[in-house]
Amino acid sequence: MTQQTPQKVGFFGALSEFRKWAVLILIGLVLFFGYKFFTTKSETSSIEYDTNLIQQQIKNVGKLVVTEGHFAEVLTYKDRKETYIPGLSFDKKALVVINADVTVGFDLSKVKYDVDAKNKTVTILTIPEEEIKISPDIKYYNTESSTFNEFTGDDYNKINKIAKENLKKKIDKSTLKSNAKNRLVSELSKILILTSSMGWTLKYEGEIVNNNQEFQAKIKS
Repeated sequence: MTQQTPQKVGFFGALSEFRKWAVLILIGLVLFFGYKFFTTKSETSSIEYDTNLIQQQIKNVGKLVVTEGHFAEVLTYKDRKETYIPGLSFDKKALVVINADVTVGFDLSKVKYDVDAKNKTVTILTIPEEEIKISPDIKYYNTESSTFNEFTGDDYNKINKIAKENLKKKIDKSTLKSNAKNRLVSELSKILILTSSMGWTLKYEGEIVNNNQEFQAKIKS
């Protein structure tokens, strides 16, 4: 009888040891899966938060950027109607003064972009063309005409067209367009600042934009 006791003790001891390891393994599995659950959820939540924040910032940028200017011009309009009699013609002319308010704008709500949350990349696909609006105030002075060549609606339309064409040339030579693009870059740079601060990448025209100078050069090219 005394020889059977060590065998029983050994059996129960081994069983106790097995339970101990089983509990440790179970605790280890619970900790492992718990860690995976909470860390995965946190990472997903972080990506969703970043994506929503970037989309909100782009929405805030999506407004109308307008640069205003004022231009003035004086022109002399002349028109002559020849007759069959040599040296005889009927003339009309007018001194025209044009004051025009001009706006150059970009509707940033029309900016098209793609947000790739997986690769943490924002790609600006297209930027809208500038919108130029000319509002001329035209006044006529020293108007002269003859009975057979009076001012008509066609004359006023022609003067209006000439005035706008001359104003467009002045606008092209002015800094109005470049100032408008500077404001455009300033607004879009807010997206660059945000993506950089969050560890995301901003792309435009298929290339990564690293700083404001690169962004400005790409938009103005």
